[in-house]
Amino acid sequence: MPSQRDAAELPVLVIYNLDTGWEQEDKNGQTAEIERMSSSLEELGHPVSLLEINGNTLHRNLAGYKPNDWIVMNLCEEIPGMPHSEAAVVHTLEKRNMVYTGSPPEIIGNCEDKQYVKQTLAARGLPTPLWGVYDTPSALDWDCFPAIVKPANEHCSLGISSESVVLNRKELQRQIRYIIRTFNQPALVEDFIDGREFHVSLVGNGSLLMLPPVEMDFSACHDIHDRLCTYDAKFIPGSKHYEIITTFVPATLSEGEYGDLEQTCVECFRAFDCRDYARLDVRLRDGVFYILDINPNPDISSDASMACAAEHIGLSYGELGSHLVRLAASRHPVLG
Repeated sequence: MPSQRDAAELPVLVIYNLDTGWEQEDKNGQTAEIERMSSSLEELGHPVSLLEINGNTLHRNLAGYKPNDWIVMNLCEEIPGMPHSEAAVVHTLEKRNMVYTGSPPEIIGNCEDKQYVKQTLAARGLPTPLWGVYDTPSALDWDCFPAIVKPANEHCSLGISSESVVLNRKELQRQIRYIIRTFNQPALVEDFIDGREFHVSLVGNGSLLMLPPVEMDFSACHDIHDRLCTYDAKFIPGSKHYEIITTFVPATLSEGEYGDLEQTCVECFRAFDCRDYARLDVRLRDGVFYILDINPNPDISSDASMACAAEHIGLSYGELGSHLVRLAASRHPVLG
């Protein structure tokens, strides 16, 4: 067997989750996306198999797959029925010595902890909004308004709504109390950057490619409470935010702004030791790009910001997936 082989010679095992709590329409949509990625990879010469993760059976599900014979494309957001289990999925892959796309478990786990993210950004001198974490509603030391209140350990804008933007102490205490009671976790309070927002995808490892930034268009949002990416805006068709907030790619930026954004995002990617790909949420105010969040396991569905940005530079959906597979293949004992 030659020591170097093409990544397309090994089959790709696409693992994904369908949660029993989802509506059937959501299940159908996820299944269609997985099939779209599978067929797109096959068109480019990658043999593909699909593995749906049902409940906490990932270790057993993987038992029939020899690590040296596969490259895993990890499209799991969590183990069904186990919230906050993104890192657990990857930990299981590690225990089985599987080679997979994306970041290792410690990176995914660290980035779920918004307090850790904030501390790391501050330690690296990277711009991020003024912040505090509170496990009681009093928040006596907070005096920066408008502010935004979020769960300290959630992603996908869970817990973010128009009520998340607060203009005074009474509203702040109300929203902190809501987060603590509803999500059973502390609240993260931030200076609300009322400016342009960008979703920025980076791909690569040693050499990083920043895909064209995708801008959230808040021009139809005349109320400050609506100028943010809520959970509804991302996932609830027909909701106010879903309908009035639009996106466009590429964002209109001057050459200087583009360079500043790229430098900030590349430094952030490396500060968290992300691998293969990640997406950052960034806001611009007074010439400064503030990092709101980093997701080392972002959605790469065909209609998500990463795929849309890739398409803008002529990278098809399948080519994006193939590129991620090849990044993982460089770590494979047979192919690397």
